[in-house]
Amino acid sequence: MSTRSLTRIIPSIPVSDGAGVKLRRSLGQNQWLRLDPFLMLDEFASDNPDDYIAGFPPHPHRGFETVTYMLEGDFQHQDHLGHTGHLRGGGAQWMTAGRGIIHSEMPLQQSSRLHGFQFWINLPAREKMKPASYRDIQPDEIPEQQIPGGSVRIIAGAFDGGDGQAVPGPIQGLSTAPLFLDFRLDAGARVRQRVTAGHAAFLYPYAGSLSIVTDEMPRPLAARQAGVLSDGEQVEFEAGPDGCGVLLLSAQPLGEPVVQYGPFVMNTREEIEQAIDDYRAGTLA
Repeated sequence: MSTRSLTRIIPSIPVSDGAGVKLRRSLGQNQWLRLDPFLMLDEFASDNPDDYIAGFPPHPHRGFETVTYMLEGDFQHQDHLGHTGHLRGGGAQWMTAGRGIIHSEMPLQQSSRLHGFQFWINLPAREKMKPASYRDIQPDEIPEQQIPGGSVRIIAGAFDGGDGQAVPGPIQGLSTAPLFLDFRLDAGARVRQRVTAGHAAFLYPYAGSLSIVTDEMPRPLAARQAGVLSDGEQVEFEAGPDGCGVLLLSAQPLGEPVVQYGPFVMNTREEIEQAIDDYRAGTLA
């Protein structure tokens, strides 16, 4: 079975988004730092409410999916379709913007720590104009599997360490077949996870560090770096001396043109211009 190796490291950089929320962005810093179908990965982590309290007031999206995953803290989602959701620490939200949605994500706390992630994953051209939808995934809906030296939470796809006991997460059946796992590992713990050959994949340690294990020399990956992986049927990595928390993300590439203008991601400039016109006319969705 072929094992994936580290091909590129994308360090995260500090940026501000929404109404001034401070975060770190790895994938998506510019159009050359994407990994089809992943468009962006942001991490927000702060004990200072001034860094997050203004939140993300109403803003539009079209043409892709946004996934928010919280480790600590609480957000409220509201959209122009009348949906309201409570995103709790340990939970996630998978939102398909489709043909259009205008939503807000605002903190439900005035103090204490907020720590989470949001990534954008592209939709194929045939799905970009489907109706918008979203799913709030509560913490108790996310399976957590104990493994030697730690644990793994399964949000999308399935955890499969090669022992034939695959554990599925709540998100299944999407066209890009995403895999989204959150590992918490003790120092020196080693993980082997199957990843569909041909799918794009990367690791993002958010605490501690790890080494990606191959037949050659292990390659280190520090916290807040996105480590892009080569093709292969599995990935193997080992937690550093302080242990690690790490996200593993994988999905099927689309191989389609990507034209992005802020919160709109389509296949052509004309489709972007139409999205802007629809938003201005109040007919985005």
